[in-house]
Amino acid sequence: MKLMPIAPEASAVFDVPKNKGYRFLSEPLLHFVVVGVVLFGAYRLLAPAPEEVVDQQTINLTKDDVRQLAVTWLAQGRPTPTPDEMRSLMDQKVTEEILFREAVSLGLDRDDEIIKRRLAQKMDFLAADLATLDEPDNAQLKEWYSKHSDRFALSPHLSFRHLYFSSDKHSQAAREAAAAAIPAVSGKPANSPEVASVADPFMFRNYYGDATPEQMAREFGPGFAKALFTLTPGSWQGPVQSGYGWHLIWVDSIEPGRVPAFEEVAPAVKSAWLDERYEEVKNNALKEMRSRYFVNLPTVTAEDLQGLEVPAGASAQIELSAQ
Repeated sequence: MKLMPIAPEASAVFDVPKNKGYRFLSEPLLHFVVVGVVLFGAYRLLAPAPEEVVDQQTINLTKDDVRQLAVTWLAQGRPTPTPDEMRSLMDQKVTEEILFREAVSLGLDRDDEIIKRRLAQKMDFLAADLATLDEPDNAQLKEWYSKHSDRFALSPHLSFRHLYFSSDKHSQAAREAAAAAIPAVSGKPANSPEVASVADPFMFRNYYGDATPEQMAREFGPGFAKALFTLTPGSWQGPVQSGYGWHLIWVDSIEPGRVPAFEEVAPAVKSAWLDERYEEVKNNALKEMRSRYFVNLPTVTAEDLQGLEVPAGASAQIELSAQ
């Protein structure tokens, strides 16, 4: 008779856990988990860290930015900017940045690959369009004109002829020579050759028609223009000094300055009203946009602007204004 063993053989005892571990390692779910962990680890290792989110409500100008503004200013042939001029340049830069960001937020950059200045100009043009939407009527224009009529005042005009006495020829006696000539020309036609013969040749005109104070100030000097418009028509008067010498003046006619009626200048009034409205709309829009930003500007000293050099071949096409 064959006897059955009371206990299983040793090899059989240890085969059971070995078979269970093998089945666990061969499970597809475990393979999926392991592959996922490996891929995730590789991604974290190789993928770049996410970029820092830029605060769109903060504008930071660095001292390098300020120096670049100063270099551009110098490239236009100007002297080293003063602190006030630098403050104006920084304000201009901030304004440009604000307009750029607002333009981008409106999507104006999506169909236009122009630089920031161009985008800022688009915002400027948008403000102009908003201003032109408000078309004034005659009542509005007349009311506005009543408050700004002095801007449209017409200058006085006069027509005159003069006799010139050269300081180069008469030296210190030029004034006395002019005064002594008054009796010789009084009572004679102002445009006669006999009258003209007592004076020296003048390099420009001897007769001026429809002249204004501004024109005469440019040609003869402010003092001459001021004295000229105090004279009365119909006689030789003077002597009046200019930058060239001394003059006797004969005024033919004079038309005092005046404020024109609204109807005379209505087109110009409308144009000025639209210009003012445009500036108002643009400034209000910029003020509102700027209120949404925190602006940080560096403190600039004279030392920060020392040693500036304009790069060779630098272009001055980009204009800066410290107004």
